[in-house]
Amino acid sequence: MPNAPWVICRWHITEEEIKAAFVTAFNKLVTEREEVIANARLVQKTLCATEELEQEKSALAEELAVVVKMVEECVAENARIAQNQAEYQKRYNRLVARYDAAKRRFDEVMETIAERSAKAERLAGFAKTLEGQGEPLTEFDERLWGSMVECVTVRADGGLSVVFRDGTRV
Repeated sequence: MPNAPWVICRWHITEEEIKAAFVTAFNKLVTEREEVIANARLVQKTLCATEELEQEKSALAEELAVVVKMVEECVAENARIAQNQAEYQKRYNRLVARYDAAKRRFDEVMETIAERSAKAERLAGFAKTLEGQGEPLTEFDERLWGSMVECVTVRADGGLSVVFRDGTRV
């Protein structure tokens, strides 16, 4: 196919090759364990921090509560007192727009907090597992594979790159 926007690679990688790549990559991590653990903890502390987001979440929750009360008062006032309906509708629409904007941001903040918390947990588990591994591997360990590996990439040259859960690529 001329001008195809993709590249087709014809590499056949066996399970044994993947296992061997993992053992080699993991053993490299073990030899640099202290530095890798320190880096994982630094990433966890800096990139996974949620304190500011938690404060913003609280402020947005308060904003949402205030706007809900204002909408309720606006509707109740319209029901009690005869008023210009065009003016009422403008006021009501402004309040709804304010609520929608705050709600969108609240949802974004909640999602970011959840993502950072999940990443922090993965990094903590990664560091704990690496700390507990005293010796290099002599054979494939399925438990370590499951707890340490994010993915394995086949490079264009047919080589394998193991990407660990802390982002380290070997």
